[in-house]
Amino acid sequence: MEKTIAVIGAGLMGSGIAQSVAMAGKNVRLYDISEAALEKGIASVQKSLARFVKAGKLSEQAAQQTLQRIRAGTDLQEAVEEAGVVIEAVPEDLSLKKDVFQKLDRYTKREAILATNTSELSVTAIASATTKPDKVIGMHWFNPAPVMKLIEIVKGETTSEETVAAVQKLSQEIGKETVVVKDRQGFVTTRAIAAHMIECIRMYEEGVASAEDIDKAVRLGLNYPMGPLELADMVGLDTMLFVSENLTEAYGDRFRAPQILRKLVEAGHLGRKTGKGFYTYNK
Repeated sequence: MEKTIAVIGAGLMGSGIAQSVAMAGKNVRLYDISEAALEKGIASVQKSLARFVKAGKLSEQAAQQTLQRIRAGTDLQEAVEEAGVVIEAVPEDLSLKKDVFQKLDRYTKREAILATNTSELSVTAIASATTKPDKVIGMHWFNPAPVMKLIEIVKGETTSEETVAAVQKLSQEIGKETVVVKDRQGFVTTRAIAAHMIECIRMYEEGVASAEDIDKAVRLGLNYPMGPLELADMVGLDTMLFVSENLTEAYGDRFRAPQILRKLVEAGHLGRKTGKGFYTYNK
């Protein structure tokens, strides 16, 4: 597999993906539209690496070498023209992703693989923006990317078997486990967790139990690391509503958003990022 991987977007997921790839000994070209975004992304990588060192999972020398493998820049063509694989990690907006892939199609080598880190959008639709849809694939990472072991590989209608095999191999080299899924709304993981979270929000709306007790029941009784309502607050209630609406359109009323979720979003209470959601936070 190619030694140089380009990552598009230096946000929470993009910076984490860049770190994961660099920790595996590969060179990374990290792109974002502004120097400020890149600085924030690199700072996030530095903090994460420091946690690995503190936990005894990485030496100081290895952390420094990882950081040195990441080259950041605001020139998209320069970032991707020599990359064997490009991993896009921009916000979950289909038109934005298609615009990015149109540019990647223009700037990358014909044989380069173009992967999208999406949790629910159509890989086939994103691939339609390119002249090499056989090279386009979904590569759904989980947060925090350097820690979480799974990559959900999404095979679009036009994705070749060779592309799937290459991304499976790359994922293995990075130290990740993979599952391969069809290009259906929400794939496996988003569809499964959304159904669970929506039902728990509905129970809260019905007054079955308090937010604290619903979360406690799920954490201690089902052995989940986080309760569904605190997870919704962390993800963002606007994101939760967006996912719910898309899944409802695809699969019907079983994914319909509870009214309380819609009302919280309308009130601007989006969870941790606004200081209030199902819980109140000190910003």
